[in-house]
Amino acid sequence: MEKVKFVCTFIIVVYSFLFANEVDFKSSNLPIVIIDTGGEDILDEPKIMANMKIIWNADGSRNYITDTCYNYNGWIGIEMRGASSQDRYPKKQYAVETRNKDKSNNNVNLLDLPKENDWILHAPYSDKTFMRNFLAYELSRDMGWYASRCRYCELVKNGEYMGIYILMEKIKEDDDRVDISTLKEDEISGDDLTGGYIIKIDKFEGAQIGGWYSSFPADNGANIYYQYHDPDGEDLVQEQKEYIQDKIYNFEAVMKSREYANPQAGYSYFINVASFVDYFLLNELTHNIDSYRLSTYLYKDKDSDDKKIYAGPVWDYNLGFGNADYYLGWTSEDWILDIYKNDGGFKRDHYQPPFWWSKLWNEPNLRAQAEDRWQQLRQNIFSKPVIFARIDSIANLLDEAKDRNFQRWSNVLGHDIWPNPSGYAERTTYESEVNYLKNWINDRIDWMDDNINDYPTKIDNNSRINRPEKFILYENYPNPFNAHTIISYKIPAAAYVKIDVLNIKGQLVDKLFEGQQNAGLHSIQFDGKGLNSGIYFYKVNINNESFTRKCLLIK
Repeated sequence: MEKVKFVCTFIIVVYSFLFANEVDFKSSNLPIVIIDTGGEDILDEPKIMANMKIIWNADGSRNYITDTCYNYNGWIGIEMRGASSQDRYPKKQYAVETRNKDKSNNNVNLLDLPKENDWILHAPYSDKTFMRNFLAYELSRDMGWYASRCRYCELVKNGEYMGIYILMEKIKEDDDRVDISTLKEDEISGDDLTGGYIIKIDKFEGAQIGGWYSSFPADNGANIYYQYHDPDGEDLVQEQKEYIQDKIYNFEAVMKSREYANPQAGYSYFINVASFVDYFLLNELTHNIDSYRLSTYLYKDKDSDDKKIYAGPVWDYNLGFGNADYYLGWTSEDWILDIYKNDGGFKRDHYQPPFWWSKLWNEPNLRAQAEDRWQQLRQNIFSKPVIFARIDSIANLLDEAKDRNFQRWSNVLGHDIWPNPSGYAERTTYESEVNYLKNWINDRIDWMDDNINDYPTKIDNNSRINRPEKFILYENYPNPFNAHTIISYKIPAAAYVKIDVLNIKGQLVDKLFEGQQNAGLHSIQFDGKGLNSGIYFYKVNINNESFTRKCLLIK
């Protein structure tokens, strides 16, 4: 059956490639990316030299294919990227490196994104809303963590219209991306050696960047392979490889021991728990079937900045939000980590999550923190109106371009594009796909609301955030923070609330809120973009009582 399905998919791909409809493309409300390879084929690797122009009127006026005022006009290196998508889909995605003519790196701002030279042109295809990746990354940033910034555009390659693409930042160490220390080749001892590393768990296809096998197998006995991402294996010296391997080994060894939940020497000694809690919640909200086992990143800074391992950045959510027909990817119920354990089909898959993901998720104190964080996020970032408004905004932005995309790729809407779940045949319009996404999210949030407090064992209530019937001011999240953080508080009855931010001298730097609020949990964002790094205090006045907490802004 699987062989028949693969053959059918292959036929659809070939048919789409040969008989795709031409589009009379002249202008767009989106930026226009034009790539000219001079007739050369774009390969899986290596990158070939090509020219790229980006037409984008930053003032919001319409972009015309004939415009000659460019956001970028220069050389690039370009190659195809992706594993499953590269073989299955006629709409290809690309890795792009902005270059000088001599092939050296050319760091530039593309579409108002921070300067860099490594970019991705992502090609949504099986995701017929074009927004699953975009939405997940937006949610992650709102939660206070870096995720790849994205800009929608339309692509023309060698004179041929290719449809809606998303220009994205590649995950790498950079002050404006994963903001950790740059690890240099001669840093082989002391604090210099301890950061910064980005490693990942992923498929083996793509760049051969090296890595190592874990000493601890997955729950089904499969070997886990950690890959060097940035720096990659070619840029790491032996001392650096040994350091990061030892760091992960020590964490895994503790997770395998009886003392893994010890408050002083257990997992919380090795990892930034807040980053893992948020990683869990976003991956479970999206019900992403690749979570924890593919496109999964971890990073580590120098000890002098932070000794702990962080989860993230998040990556690759095309199969999330109910968009897969295996591992129960269509359902809005169940925890992904439980599906991995219980689904017989998964046991035949050699891509496994490390054993410690499930062990962490089922650790009572971490799970209690996850419930508290979930309740906090549900007040704003994960509220249904906020998420649905974001979806509507994206759909409105793409309203014009979507028609051209589906004219170019006419065999998509209403058709089975692997691995679409059942029901695709009835969803013959873009609007029906967006409604499916909204309805699925609605059901998923309801299920998580009902099940987030189902713990595997009895929880010590003293280890949780207490919930007495009095005012509670929680620690801001994340803390320390970069750019913005979320301040949450709970009031037992309706009250007049005033929230100010003060600097270390006690001077007022921001008024966040003043007015009447109902009983319940509330959250507000403090944006520190215009402020200097340092210690700040957020002060909440409620019914003539004052409550203050400290936060740390780091840029």
